[in-house]
Amino acid sequence: MAETHESVSSLGIPPSQYVVDVSVIDSTTHVEVPLGFFIRNPLTGHDTLNCPSYVFLIESHQGKRVLFDLGLRKDTVSFPPVIRSGMANLIMKTEKDVATILKDDGRLALADINSIIWSHWHADHTGDPSTFPPTTELVVGPGFKNKLLPGYPADPNGLILESDHAGRLLREIDFRTGLKIGQFRAMDFFGDGSFYLLDAPGHAIGHMCALARTTPTTFIFMGGDGCHHCGCLRPANELPIPKEVSPSPFSNPPHSPGSVCPGSLLAEIHPKKSRTEPYYTQLSAAEGRDVPEAEATILKMIAFDESQDVFVIIAHDNTLLDVIDFFPETVNAWKQKGWKGTSRWRFLTDFKDAAAEADLIKPAGRW
Repeated sequence: MAETHESVSSLGIPPSQYVVDVSVIDSTTHVEVPLGFFIRNPLTGHDTLNCPSYVFLIESHQGKRVLFDLGLRKDTVSFPPVIRSGMANLIMKTEKDVATILKDDGRLALADINSIIWSHWHADHTGDPSTFPPTTELVVGPGFKNKLLPGYPADPNGLILESDHAGRLLREIDFRTGLKIGQFRAMDFFGDGSFYLLDAPGHAIGHMCALARTTPTTFIFMGGDGCHHCGCLRPANELPIPKEVSPSPFSNPPHSPGSVCPGSLLAEIHPKKSRTEPYYTQLSAAEGRDVPEAEATILKMIAFDESQDVFVIIAHDNTLLDVIDFFPETVNAWKQKGWKGTSRWRFLTDFKDAAAEADLIKPAGRW
């Protein structure tokens, strides 16, 4: 089956010659969470989300610098009691905070960061804004101020810390701009078409994604927690399971050069035996999650993932760790370097146990 791709023009992205430089920062955050907390009925053996938490540095031609998310704060004992309690049975740790990563690199002063944008308020994304000077504003999504302020300790049951926003501008995005990109309400952050924030509700209060123009015609979609596994995005109508995947996700070791996996095998382990629907289409219920809204956000994301000119990077995609270049390098040349194609089907490695259970591959991993 030949692959086709969603046209970028069909996404309604306004044309612009202005681009931003984008770097992906490995925040050194490591998270292990039961996958069933996010996805209903995950495939056999796919029990745990074992992942990083990416941070994005965006630099505009105007000299503005923005961080999209901050990973996990290093001093987790400082979290509000409600958050500490929720983390008790999870593995969440980090080696450095993002401020330290930037200082160690030495190319930017912390005062050079104009804005910190939170995709949402969850602990593995908020980091520690207090490590940045008060000239750095904190940007949040719709409903944040009404639902989450003032924070702990003023509110003993607060979900964020007062120190996250104390003494700095706290700006809540209003998406009533009339601008839509794809099916997302959008806001042109720099006013020149180089970087957009997208209203992506469902996962949490005020959840946002972002779209960065890396060349005049190519983009990086910063997915935050719009979804937690690429099996929520792929396959799709415009990105079906191909006749074969090479290198094979089920080789031993995975992705061994020259290995090949037939697409028929990949369709066989699909819950619906489908080549054109994502493996995972239903999310689990959780406190603070609007499941219908979250599932609708994923459907909106799929249109971007189908485009050959948009590279979707979700915050917790561990398949990219040995594919892309990390900070201080930029990822603007992602298309030229073929990273989208290289990484597209790597998530299938997580389904090896399902394939083995169906007697489609040997337990050692070779089909």
